[in-house]
Amino acid sequence: IVDDHEAFRSSARTLLESEGYEVVGEAEDGAEALRLAEALRPEVVLLDVHLPDLHGFDVTDRLRRLENAPRVVLISSRADYGSVVGSTGAAGFVSKDELSAEALEELLAEET
Repeated sequence: IVDDHEAFRSSARTLLESEGYEVVGEAEDGAEALRLAEALRPEVVLLDVHLPDLHGFDVTDRLRRLENAPRVVLISSRADYGSVVGSTGAAGFVSKDELSAEALEELLAEET
């Protein structure tokens, strides 16, 4: 889970773990996300579009270049990113207020 707000990371972790997901790490910025992704090799990265150091689209591009690249789901409190996600290489987009295990599963199923 990559988001600069600790409260969101905590609530997303609780939500996902209650739905059977194993959350292997949390990062508060893009640089930490890239470092942790290389070390932890997650299958999926939940990535905020707006981070303090790097834009989420840039982080997505860098994650896609990793060996065993994770699938990326972009998130934001703004709901108007859905139309541009296809060009980023991300599996999809979910607005933060619509985040659920079901929403993630639908996006990830569509990509396979």
